[in-house]
Amino acid sequence: MGCAPSIHVSHSGVIYCRDSEESNSPHQTTNISQGTATLHGLFVKTDAADSIPSVLAYQSRQPPPSAGPRRKERRESGGASARSRTPYCCSVGAETQTSGSGVKSSTTEVQVGPMRLTQYPIQVLLVFAKEDNQSNGFWWACDRAGYRCNIAWTPESALECFLDKHQEIIVIDHRNSRYFDAEDICRSIRAIEPPEHTVILAVVPQTSADQEETSVLPLLDAGFDRQFMENSSITACYNELVQIEHGEVRSQFKLRACNAVFTALDHCQEAVEITNEDHVIQYVNPAFERMMGYCKGELIGKELTELPKSDKNCADLLDNINTFIKKGKEWQGVYYARRKSGDSIQQHVKITPVIGQGGKIRHFVSLKRLHCTNENSKQLYKSHREEKFTGDNSQSESNSYKGKNRRKDSIDIKSITSQSSDAPSLQTRRYSSMARIHSMTIEAPITKVINIINAAQENSPITVAEALDRVLEILRTTELYSPQLGTKDEDPHTSDLVGGLMTDGLRRLSGNEYVFCKNMNLSHSHLPVPNTIHDVPPCIAQLLDNEESWDFNIFELEAVTNKRPLVYLGLKVFARFGVSEFLNCSEVTLRAWLQVIEANYHSSNSYHNSTHAADVLHATAFFLGKERVKGSLDHLDEVAALIAATIHDVDHPGRTNSFLCNAGSELAVLYNDTAVLESHHTALAFQLTTKDSKCNIFKNIDRNRYRTLRQAIIDMVLATEMTKHFEHVNKFVNSINKSMASEETSSHSEGSDTECSANIKNFPDNQTLIKRMMIKCADVANPCRPLELCIEWAGRISEEYFAQTDEEKRQGLPVVMPVFDRNTCSIPKSQISFIDYFITDMFDAWDAFAHLPVLMQHLANNYKHWKTLDDLKCKSLRLPSENNN
Repeated sequence: MGCAPSIHVSHSGVIYCRDSEESNSPHQTTNISQGTATLHGLFVKTDAADSIPSVLAYQSRQPPPSAGPRRKERRESGGASARSRTPYCCSVGAETQTSGSGVKSSTTEVQVGPMRLTQYPIQVLLVFAKEDNQSNGFWWACDRAGYRCNIAWTPESALECFLDKHQEIIVIDHRNSRYFDAEDICRSIRAIEPPEHTVILAVVPQTSADQEETSVLPLLDAGFDRQFMENSSITACYNELVQIEHGEVRSQFKLRACNAVFTALDHCQEAVEITNEDHVIQYVNPAFERMMGYCKGELIGKELTELPKSDKNCADLLDNINTFIKKGKEWQGVYYARRKSGDSIQQHVKITPVIGQGGKIRHFVSLKRLHCTNENSKQLYKSHREEKFTGDNSQSESNSYKGKNRRKDSIDIKSITSQSSDAPSLQTRRYSSMARIHSMTIEAPITKVINIINAAQENSPITVAEALDRVLEILRTTELYSPQLGTKDEDPHTSDLVGGLMTDGLRRLSGNEYVFCKNMNLSHSHLPVPNTIHDVPPCIAQLLDNEESWDFNIFELEAVTNKRPLVYLGLKVFARFGVSEFLNCSEVTLRAWLQVIEANYHSSNSYHNSTHAADVLHATAFFLGKERVKGSLDHLDEVAALIAATIHDVDHPGRTNSFLCNAGSELAVLYNDTAVLESHHTALAFQLTTKDSKCNIFKNIDRNRYRTLRQAIIDMVLATEMTKHFEHVNKFVNSINKSMASEETSSHSEGSDTECSANIKNFPDNQTLIKRMMIKCADVANPCRPLELCIEWAGRISEEYFAQTDEEKRQGLPVVMPVFDRNTCSIPKSQISFIDYFITDMFDAWDAFAHLPVLMQHLANNYKHWKTLDDLKCKSLRLPSENNN
């Protein structure tokens, strides 16, 4: 059976595939030349050598020698012969070898308490700079033990291999620092989550008889678990690995099972509290936090005696409980507890002692449920009225919400229904929590609401029952957030805007395919790009001095930068918010990234070009400067918002999603007619960023932070899709505005803004709603700009819609927005419809949170301007007298 081929990459972009048994045939190569690659509908030049990561070459070895004389022969000549079988590697030296013989395929069963776990064959990673007797000793030891073994010759390939396989044992050569730093490799591996389940062994040189043995502490500080004195004997290596398996590896394997147990506890609907033998709290689950009103940090490490007690319990109840459980017996009964708010609630409690080492009690596990009483119902309802309601399962409000007419907090339906649904089980069943979790029916929030209304109808007067029927009819519709247009006589401008912006077209795939691509070699102006933010031309620097003002004129910046405003404004704004420091990237990298992003905006678009991106970035930065917004978001949220604003329309073709779907475009097919453009913007932005190290602003941040940042950016860009406009607005109103209004009503202190921001920071879901609302408002803030800017933007978006209608007619496609015919359209009427239907309610809600009087004043003035033009039956952007001038 032939060995697996090895693959190598040259600097010229040639990939060499060489079989390890036929390594003398250099002519067996495959040449992949430079060319083009399609990236989500956009043709981008690529370099084969740059596009292929470090190569992993897998090589099978010959079976180990069986007898003594043959083994001696192998040890004397094996080094040279093995090297002759080792394929030539690429310049980065990223090579690993994988053992292929003698590996046990069977698994073993391990019992951890009542859990039965399946343990697969141990995987070992050997990290050596070169092949020698010591590496061979461990290789054959792994083969004898039945372990799966990989050898990595460089730090890069070691990390890549560990990321791929997450071996249980890693052996790192620590004998010579000339080739690589073993401690650096160990630290790098430990930085990968989760690192605690891997045992890392350091191979150290033998010490002479007259040399004092060195301390093991530096190795432990670097992250190693053990050290192994250099010994190439296969038996010595085998003994070391087997001891590690039966010791640390099996212990770590059992500890990993704890993650599943704690996940079950975290999702359990019963309140769980674990204390040690001295009644110090060591764990509480989220259900306990919700029931008692405390957060986990306020409880962990405290003794139960430190928490306030209810005075409703019998005087000797606590003594009876302690006497019972100290004997190792389980106690179960009804007990009054005091919540953080001071209210007393009655609980059904079960306390189980846990016997540990030496037959002594080591822990107490308490399971708690609300005892079903009317008093508990009132206390629970009261507590949920007082606490911040953060769920997304509230009912949708009418889209005519106004900040000045905020309604009171809605009742937390979830808490009441969960209590009522638990009541029968509290009375009829005693603690079998896990069985109850597996047997319960999981209901959606809307189902619970409908069930409550159905129950309320039974005892309601006929008029109320009929009204509730109407409510049920509305709730059972498929779309709960998007308002329904009224009659067929609805204003055609509104109908067309809604149809064009909030649908994916008629989904008719025709022979007329619209596939757009752009010229990657865009010719920008002669204006030099600054090396730093302090190196911009004086005329641009003077304009940027005013960039923190809402009245900043983006069109003046567009003119002086020759339609290249995004780089300059981006450098200024990103420096103000410390983006480079957060990402740990240089300003050179940031500048290169801004250039690449701006180059992929279409300057031929009248509206969706880099000037629009700069405008949205400016609005986002302005919102981030408002006190309540700033206090509600973390630095990561701010960086994510600024990046999302920069990339949110990259490579926009100047056509709507509906057009692309009707035309059967490449992008529409790729993204299944769903959020086509928004998905493309994010995907392309990350492709452009990560494909070249020179502009990769994420290359120096750790994996977890990058994933969090990436998810936040994607979520914000997808929020700009208009089909979910009303869903985002209503969730923001229900979760943010209502809770904020409730707090303002109940608290008259000067620090209420600070308290509100602190409360929002405690709930990541609310931070997500704020970021979505912020980029949505920034994306369509044109009607809230000063009148001159508002008029210019209105003309640009109208021209883009006119061009789309013209093309739809030329290609025989469905006309998505017939009202945008350049010969008949009234631009003032279309602006009025857009403001009435999309802008007013959204900015009322955003203003109620962020306090934006300047924007609301501009919105009122601009609306008045469009109404004046409409009353005069004027179809242009300005009054007749202004047009004459």
